[in-house]
Amino acid sequence: MSFELHPQLSKDTTVLGHFPLCVALLHKDNAVPWVILVPKRENLKELHHLPMQEQQLFLIESQAVSQALEATFQPDKLNLGALGNMVPQLHIHHIARFKDDIAWPGPIWGNTKSELRSEQAQHDLAVRVANVLSLSSLFRKA
Repeated sequence: MSFELHPQLSKDTTVLGHFPLCVALLHKDNAVPWVILVPKRENLKELHHLPMQEQQLFLIESQAVSQALEATFQPDKLNLGALGNMVPQLHIHHIARFKDDIAWPGPIWGNTKSELRSEQAQHDLAVRVANVLSLSSLFRKA
């Protein structure tokens, strides 16, 4: 069986590109810059279900995303989260947070207006973030 992205993740995001382990997605919510990493493994719900070597690779890929978000947006804080209550496929959110964002200091979930970026704004932001991610030798643009 080959890897398939959960339909909700497909609907809510744009593919930025691929790392060896994960696909990198840009969330369409206009509130904040928000990248999601999804390990390209079938039927995976929890990070600790990956073999140790892949957990370590995930941390390297997560670091690349976190550094790209910091370099691109200079956030006040980065939030990482892996809830998976509504979308069971393992996916880890990397969210650039700002003291003046709509949800600060609370969690982003349920605290935005759920306004989506325009297609052009999403495309422009995806190109911007993917260009910074491509500085990592592990990342390949979509």
